[in-house]
Amino acid sequence: MSGNFETGSIVTGKVTGIQPYGAFVALDENTQGLVHISEITHGYVKDINDHLKVGDEIKVKVLSVDEGAGKIGLSIRATEEAPVEQLAKVKKPRKRQAAAIIPEAEGQQGFNTLKDKLQEWIDQSQREDLIKK
Repeated sequence: MSGNFETGSIVTGKVTGIQPYGAFVALDENTQGLVHISEITHGYVKDINDHLKVGDEIKVKVLSVDEGAGKIGLSIRATEEAPVEQLAKVKKPRKRQAAAIIPEAEGQQGFNTLKDKLQEWIDQSQREDLIKK
């Protein structure tokens, strides 16, 4: 690998191969890098072949250089300005509406605690008109 490619630099290369995960780009006769599918263009890329062909000359930005592994990460979209509609799609956090505060009503319906209902049940059990015969 040639040592003349620095992270952040923009260079011209030639597409030498296309795989489902990205495109290989020759930066010079001895150096090749990979443009991952997510770095092809702004937005979703289903098929790289819709955007690039082998032999295309393209401008790429060097994202990473791993001398030990001999890998160079490249990006095409980093050399392009994001389209206006893409900038508008940046999600802004939604404002959450506060929960409504419901004042306690006198004849409030809902669940009663067992302690509250126990005396009522005892009274009902002792009433003669409610006892089945």
